[in-house]
Amino acid sequence: MYLLTPIIAWLTAQSLKLLIESWRNKGIDLKRFWGAGGMPSSHAAGSVALTTVLWRDLGYNEPVVAVAFTFTVIVLYDAANIRRETGRQAELLNKMVEAFRQQSQFTEERLKELLGHTPLQVLAGTLLGFFIGYFI
Repeated sequence: MYLLTPIIAWLTAQSLKLLIESWRNKGIDLKRFWGAGGMPSSHAAGSVALTTVLWRDLGYNEPVVAVAFTFTVIVLYDAANIRRETGRQAELLNKMVEAFRQQSQFTEERLKELLGHTPLQVLAGTLLGFFIGYFI
């Protein structure tokens, strides 16, 4: 169950992300199922689900729960901060590349911009992961 729970949380978050993006864009883009970024954060959902199921079954005073909790805090921080800033940098670089392209024969490919999450997306993934981890 300790492996299955975060997988279920990840699959649920990715499925919700696909549905939300399909509704928002009025069309299905199956690449969004495997893509990073978006609502809710599947990274948050999976790591929180694992930490929650370990905490629920073993209690808070077990070393493995402390390790999972630490791992989860790092994942949440990364999703909401580092990867989000990387996406912002990619967006800026893409604008620069487009400007160069208009002036010359510049042929660089666009960088992927949707990498991280807003705090709301991380919160939604955290809540989803907690409920899946607690009730499964």
